[in-house]
Amino acid sequence: MSPGAGDDEEVQWGLPVAPPVDPMLASPVKGIPVGDGLYYEPKFDGFRCLIFREGDRVVLGSRGNKELQRYFPEVVEEVRGSLPERCVVDGELVVVVDDRLDFDALAQRIHPAATRINLLAEQTPAHFIAFDLLALGDESLLEVGYSGRRERLAGLFPADGGPSGPRTHLTPVTTDPGTAQSWFEKFEGAGLDGLIVKAADGPYEPGKRTMKKVKHARTADCVVAGFRWHKSGPIVGSLLLGLYDDEGNLHHVGVSASFTAKRRAELVEELEQYRLSDVSEHPWSAWAEQTAEAPPAGEAVPTRMPGAPSRWTGKKDLSWQPLRPELVVEVAYDHMEGDRFRHTARFERWRPDREPRSCTYAQLDRPVRFDLERVLKGSP
Repeated sequence: MSPGAGDDEEVQWGLPVAPPVDPMLASPVKGIPVGDGLYYEPKFDGFRCLIFREGDRVVLGSRGNKELQRYFPEVVEEVRGSLPERCVVDGELVVVVDDRLDFDALAQRIHPAATRINLLAEQTPAHFIAFDLLALGDESLLEVGYSGRRERLAGLFPADGGPSGPRTHLTPVTTDPGTAQSWFEKFEGAGLDGLIVKAADGPYEPGKRTMKKVKHARTADCVVAGFRWHKSGPIVGSLLLGLYDDEGNLHHVGVSASFTAKRRAELVEELEQYRLSDVSEHPWSAWAEQTAEAPPAGEAVPTRMPGAPSRWTGKKDLSWQPLRPELVVEVAYDHMEGDRFRHTARFERWRPDREPRSCTYAQLDRPVRFDLERVLKGSP
């Protein structure tokens, strides 16, 4: 677990599965798999979290084995009132705003100031979506097939599948591919980003990609308005992408970053003719002088900037190099979070045939809004 997490690192656990544990992962597939013995779950878009509870001691372990309980004190208290005294549960931490998952609001919860953490715990409390059970009491369930683990997990929740606490929920599951297809099409409107597929007889294998994930795949033509240097040296790390709104303002919507080392070096030369020495001529010039400090308590969070530091490290250099907004690139993306790409977009090809001003939000496929409460009930 992460350094400075507390005294839990020095205390022996009595659980049959003790931290740190890498969560079981999923590999991407195209199309929804069909076959005997497959279970389908909605894919929630939040922070993966393994909850270890032994009496009053609770650890929230992230996918990278960092401890998250400091940032989510309300979840720790929720766990003590909703989950068994000795258990290990796998799931997702999410924040709900207007009955929809809001990843930006969730990301704001990672903050160094205790006062800010406590304020946000009240203003945007996190929910925990449980979808697997690794241990219960003195029994390890790692070698038990998924269908058996799911049955034991469901037994921790009310008969109607409702929450065991105000913000602790059991994910819906189905064995019907038709229902899964309906979930895939409709649940995105509540902020979800696809499906997870599990084999009924599959054991829980920490750190291995034994599950499957099906995510939405779309493309968009974007303006390349800048780039960041790669951490390894003077080669391109990522391209900064922009889209125009109806008023002609260019918005930063995400990055494209999956390039080989050779390609990153080639991009330096290709982008050189578009670099701006005077950032005041750039549509994002105001960002160059803004700091990345968090706003005072109660104030709105500003729009994400191309040069803002990572909220996880606080020190990662994300400074950017402005380019004349004249290049257009086609990228593949899976999910939008507000007006930005939720994940890193994949470079597809340059689009010299497209005018930058034609790259607007109008081209994006927007899912029909769907209530999260219906998702948790498995309602299509």
